[in-house]
This record gives sequence, structure tokens and C-alpha cells, in this order.
Amino acid sequence: MEMGKTTYNRIKSVLAEKDKTNKDLADALNLNVVTVSHWCTNNAQPSVKALFEIAAFLDVDVRTLLVSNKT
Repeated sequence: MEMGKTTYNRIKSVLAEKDKTNKDLADALNLNVVTVSHWCTNNAQPSVKALFEIAAFLDVDVRTLLVSNKT
């Protein structure tokens, strides 16, 4: 039985809200699109520094990119 994968970030959702693609983000941060894809699927997590760079690119508060640990 496979456990559900934990979602830590909302990068994919915020990209969609801002009408941006994985490639747009990868190009802006000079990264491989595969890296961004892993972030968007929560298979990997960006560094704190990268989170701030992503937030700047998307013009959002960095906290918007994270899933809250409080309900």
C-alpha cells in the first residue's frame, strides 16, 4: 500500500495563478526545467534562497509558495 505523497510547496499552483510555465521559471532562474518540474511535483524542494528567488519572479510573498503546517 502506497502512502500519499506529502505536498510541501505550492509552486505549481502559483505558477498557474500567475499564468507562467515551468520553463518561464527555469529561464528566469537560469535552471534546468527538470529541476523546476521536480519542485512542481514535490519530488524535490527548492532551497530557501531559491524560494525567495521564485517569490520575487512571481511577485508574491514567499509564504504563498509553502503549504501551511497549521490547519
